[in-house]
Parts: sequence; C-alpha cells; structure tokens
Amino acid sequence: MKKTILAAMALLSGAFVASAQQPAQAAPELQFTTVKELPITSVKNQASSGTCWAFSTISFLESEAIRINNIKDPAKYPDFSVFFVVSHSYADRADKYVRLDGNLTFGAGSEADDVLHVVRDYGLVPLKEMTGMNYGTALPAQSELDAVLKAYVQAVAKVPNRTLTTAWKNGFQGILDAYLGTYPETFTVDGKQYTPASYRDAMKINPDDYVTLTSFTHHPFYTKFAIEVCDNWRWDEAYNVPIEEFMQVLDYAIDHGYTAAWGTDVSEAGFNRQGLGLLLETAANPAPGSDQERWVGRATSSQPVPDNLKEINPTQEYRQIEFDKKSTTDDHGMHIYGTAKDQYGRKFYLVKNSWGETGAYKGIWYASEAFVAGKSIDLVVHKDAVPAAIKAKLGIK
Repeated sequence: MKKTILAAMALLSGAFVASAQQPAQAAPELQFTTVKELPITSVKNQASSGTCWAFSTISFLESEAIRINNIKDPAKYPDFSVFFVVSHSYADRADKYVRLDGNLTFGAGSEADDVLHVVRDYGLVPLKEMTGMNYGTALPAQSELDAVLKAYVQAVAKVPNRTLTTAWKNGFQGILDAYLGTYPETFTVDGKQYTPASYRDAMKINPDDYVTLTSFTHHPFYTKFAIEVCDNWRWDEAYNVPIEEFMQVLDYAIDHGYTAAWGTDVSEAGFNRQGLGLLLETAANPAPGSDQERWVGRATSSQPVPDNLKEINPTQEYRQIEFDKKSTTDDHGMHIYGTAKDQYGRKFYLVKNSWGETGAYKGIWYASEAFVAGKSIDLVVHKDAVPAAIKAKLGIK
C-alpha cells in the first residue's frame, strides 16, 4: 500500500531556491510503502484538552486487548473510555497535591504510566458508559474544567480552617462528575454484566505486564529512574537503556505483533500538520496553547523541508544535550503501531495521533527513525516485547 504527501513538501530558501528570473522548484513528493501495520482502533479527537497521555495509552491498551484476545473483526474492537481514566487521575492527583501542600504540578498533562495506575486500581469501562461530554460541546473542551479544578485544590491546599474538612474530596469529585460524568458501578457488554475491575480482567489487561523505557545519560544505564518532567507527577520510574537498545525494543515489538505508547517532543519544525515527523535542523518557534492548537501550526506547508530529507544524527550525546537544555520536552503522547519505508528505503514509524482525522493521512503520522530516536521521552510496551538479552540486563521477569 502506497500513500503520497500532496502538500507537506515546501520550497527551500538559499541553495534550493531558483534565481529571481526563474520560478522556485518544488521538492518531490514522498511516497510511503507500509512494511508492517498492526491493528488499531479508530482515530479520536482530544480537541481542546491536554489529555493526549490518556488518549494515546488507551489506544495502546485497545490494541493490546485486540492482540491478547485475538479479535479479528474490527466491529468487535474495544472502545475504552478515556474520561474514566482522566477523572480518576485528576482525583488521585488532587489528593497528592493537597498532601504536598500544593508543591506539585497540577494540570491536565500526565504520562502513560498514569493510565496503568488507574486501570490497575479502578479498572476499565467502555466509552459508551462514560462519554465525558457532560458540558455542552461535541468535542472535549476542558479549559474551564482545568481552571476550576486547579483553583479548588489551590484553595484547599492552603488549609484555611487550619485543618482539612471531610468535605473537600466530595466537592472535588462533584466537579469531576458534573463535567465528565459519574463512574459506572456496573454495565453490560454483549449481554454480560461487568464492574470496571471485572471488565478489565475480561479484556485480559494486566497493568503489571507493561514496562516503560527511556534513554538518557544523567542516570546509569540498566537502572530505573523517575524521568524529571512535571507531567510525571506520580514519579513513575522508567528503565534506562542506550538509544540503540531503545530502538531495538521498538523494532522487536512491532516485528512480533506489539504496539507501543510513545511520549515525545512535537515542538520541532519537522513535525508538521500534514503528517510528517522529521528531525530537521530548522529550529522551532515557541507557541502557546494546548496540543493541536499548540503544535500543529508549527511546520506548515509553507515552511522549508529538504527534498533529500537530510536529518540530524540523533546520538546519545545529542539526546542528552537536547533534554538538558529543554529543547526536548514531553509535549505529546501518541501510539506507534507499525513501520513503513519511503521511496528511498528510509524507515518511518506509523503513528496514531489524537487530533482527529486531520492531515494528509487522516490522523496518522509518519515519524522518521531519526525523529523517534532523537525526540523520544519514553516508550511503554508489554514486557514480552522486550528482547530476552535486554530483559536480562534490566532484570525484567
């Protein structure tokens, strides 16, 4: 199967621009051939919410349920509720925020391991049982909710009564319930009644079967550490491996039928609105906002993309420098589910985004091998997707 970029390649300045008497020459189109494509559920739209971490990891767990249960009919693919996870996450975060007297980042952002915590502690529910859209819009629009929740916990954390009341948690949960809906205690799927915990178990999702990998040199390789980003508010630890082994795990996973939840930096000029992720040397300009509003406008069809796609070589040193100087940040979570090659034989990864069916590929991005190696923050995979030799180095059973 081949797919073609119709508008993503732009005119170059300098050496790639023709003389003033001649029209500029357009860069050639990229053509992609899919090498391996694993099952995924439909592309969703997080819209005006900072919950990419939940959308991407829920998508990953849906693919895991498809794989584990050997579901062949797309009509029977699971559709888990992101909002069940987001609501529980916010409630857990509020508790920790108050315990720490407000000395914790509080907002919509989080990371993939947060989803695994919620699934382990509370379960899973189908989307139809908790749609999360109780506030009058067709798509998520959570800025008001975020502001209200933050103001609430900031007030509570000041302990104005000099001792906490027994009411504050109920009040906080009441706000979540009003906006996102109440947690279903029981529900029916295909004629069988479940609780969130029993549905999780019926889907054979065991959060303890998943591991998080990263690759930085400010901690020793083959140890675990909590990645120092604000969204890692639970202080979850990731296994630290050299970047070559990080990429080896990803390739081994895909080759053996496993997908991956991916945390990355999309503030790069090479991550564009048409569905490309390239590790170009062009610097990105900061832009405020959230997710699609924040990132999509950065590398438009009017910005330069070299026709030969020469990219930065993402060495281990490059990764560390970019992370230390805050050029690589934890901007976005997505779902890697396959590989492809362009017409020059270069590897790209198939990435499911959560910005709706936008871009040249209706919500799918092609991220180059260099981009993934250079700009990954972390990767979550099933532990059996880790090659045996790397498992042994990390002590994963």
